Amino acid sequence: MGYPHFSVDCDEHHDLVRDFGPFHEKGYIDRDDFGPKHRPEIVVLCGSTRFYEAFQSANYDLTMHGKIVLSVGFYPHSSAVHGHGEGVGHDSSEKVALDELHKRKIDLADRVFVLNVGGYLGSSTRGEIEYALQRGRPIDYLEPIVDVVEQVAGQVGTS
Repeated sequence: MGYPHFSVDCDEHHDLVRDFGPFHEKGYIDRDDFGPKHRPEIVVLCGSTRFYEAFQSANYDLTMHGKIVLSVGFYPHSSAVHGHGEGVGHDSSEKVALDELHKRKIDLADRVFVLNVGGYLGSSTRGEIEYALQRGRPIDYLEPIVDVVEQVAGQVGTS
């Protein structure tokens, strides 16, 4: 059978689909039925894109521990050495769109890993932490958290 195909009986024919969870008669996999018991844990990386090396290191380490890693695909703060960082300002429509895209990655993830290098948390990362807390995602931090994160958690709990 060639690809793409849109069959609801994939689990009968493809080992990968059969191993990772049930297809519904509607033709899609319901995320609730496709949780960690059926597949590796999905971890999304959050943090300032200025920490390119930390993102690469965390991606490698988590992948080698059998996790599915979702990360940023563009590093506007990173130096041109890495081939990124040109043309996207902090208040641009592209930056807003990238922040929203990253929230969709949080929606897909089972867990959030915050790369708070040196304790740094920018406004986008704080927004992602708040978003993850509102959705009940567990959060781990590269470094011990600081009062700012505890304040965000407190605000989420009281709203």
